[in-house]
Amino acid sequence: MGQSVIHSAKLSVGQIAYRVIMIFIGAVIFAFGLELLLVPNNVMDGGIVGVSIILSHFLGIPIGVFIFLLNLPFIFIGYKQIGKTFALTTSLGITILSVATVLLHHIEPFTQDLLLATIFGGILLGLGVGLVIRYGGCLDGTEVMAILFNKKTPFSVGEIILFINIAIFTIAGFVFTWEQAMYSAVAYYIASKMIDIVVLGMEESKSVYIISDVIEDIGQAIMDRLGRGVTYLHGEGAYTGNNKKVIFCVITRLEESKMKEIVRSIDTHAFLAIGNISEVRGGRFKKKDIH
Repeated sequence: MGQSVIHSAKLSVGQIAYRVIMIFIGAVIFAFGLELLLVPNNVMDGGIVGVSIILSHFLGIPIGVFIFLLNLPFIFIGYKQIGKTFALTTSLGITILSVATVLLHHIEPFTQDLLLATIFGGILLGLGVGLVIRYGGCLDGTEVMAILFNKKTPFSVGEIILFINIAIFTIAGFVFTWEQAMYSAVAYYIASKMIDIVVLGMEESKSVYIISDVIEDIGQAIMDRLGRGVTYLHGEGAYTGNNKKVIFCVITRLEESKMKEIVRSIDTHAFLAIGNISEVRGGRFKKKDIH
């Protein structure tokens, strides 16, 4: 979650400033979605923010106060488990979010249409969280909590977060209405998808591994027809002991169908494995011109 920036001390001043600006923008976008769309319509987010909304509803204290206070223990845990830089960027993001929600609390909401608030609130929350995660921080201690529990339970981080949010949305059903609770679940789903888009990027890359007896023919066809470079790896079958050449290639998701067609047209028995990649850097990933 924050491991990509643990060594950010090696970054230039300009890079650090850019990262701080993006975390600031992400936290403010999240605050807009929360205070001007979701909260006025009693639609909730999950995690610590969801708990903060419920406490604010009962006690009349601004949501930002609870977001800040409830996240403090998890910032400390994140410092111990992940690193100093993660704790600093998370502290920055949560502080900006807390202040922004307080400042935006008395502004007239964008809409009172429950469906519109749910859709666009979820989009803004996902965009804000995605930006903060992409640049090394987080706006909610739930994931840190899940990582901690993951080490002591048989459940995955994703499953623990899901259980926590189901409990929060169930409480929301009693506090507000079950209709609001269901809209909250929809907003959370939209936000999670938006986070994926921001963190992984619109043009999601895929890794491709191919094993075949006519590997050179397939490799040449990929370069000629798809315009992608390929790398030949040397493998050995554990069962047969036979040496095999393996193609490794990186493509976009839009090229996946074409890749399958190329491999199938040359060797119907070829082994083909395609997986998602969150980020590609370096090398010659840019597509060559096909003549």
